[in-house]
Amino acid sequence: MANILRRRQPSMEYALSNPAQHPVKTSWIRIAGSAGTYDAYLALPPAGSGPGLVLFQEIFGVNGHIRGVAEQYALDGYVVLAPDVFWRQAPRVDLGYEGEDMQRAYALMQGNDPALLRQDIVDTVKALRARPEVGGRKVGAVGYCLGGRLAYAAAALAGTDAAVAYYGGGIQDQLDLVPRITCPMQFHYGALDTHIPPEAVEKVRTAFADKPAEVHVYPGANHGFNCWGRASYHAPSAALAHGRTLQFFANLF
Repeated sequence: MANILRRRQPSMEYALSNPAQHPVKTSWIRIAGSAGTYDAYLALPPAGSGPGLVLFQEIFGVNGHIRGVAEQYALDGYVVLAPDVFWRQAPRVDLGYEGEDMQRAYALMQGNDPALLRQDIVDTVKALRARPEVGGRKVGAVGYCLGGRLAYAAAALAGTDAAVAYYGGGIQDQLDLVPRITCPMQFHYGALDTHIPPEAVEKVRTAFADKPAEVHVYPGANHGFNCWGRASYHAPSAALAHGRTLQFFANLF
């Protein structure tokens, strides 16, 4: 299943078959964190340098879709770093969206230690800030599903200059972090998302009422609407959300 999903991503396929010609240079790098050394996927923009963007994965690992998203943001001018969130349990796990892969993804999420994961968030943002390609420029965070919640945590704990959360499940249950967030934030939700009901979105909206934050809800979208490898992919919402994300970061960076 994972191989099928990867074949749906033209940008990754082109990068693998024409590495010398592709404008985005990618590699796996090692990050020496406070709790151990782990891998992260680095995508450099055509210019070779730019502001930084930490990209947090869904529960399916830094799979073909997330690597494709990293390239997408790199083409937009960002130095993108996607950490391997599940490195303690299954290094570089690459999962699809159905059957046994889905079951394993949920198991990995449930088996994660939240305290250690938060430390990885801080370490990853620090590592990206130190990259010569970033060169002292600002660093943001963006994440999807589980990664949306991690991007939110990065805003509170890692001092990012901005953060964007796509359908970040559980944010409404971690609103104790809101007072620690001083950077601008943007949230994207699908109106049809049964994992994050309207009342959860309203809790987030209310908690950020006095902060520089945007909350966008997409009428025709379900959970995972940005992922072109999932049945819930909704191209109009994904395009609109990506455009809003780029405008959000451009206005700040």
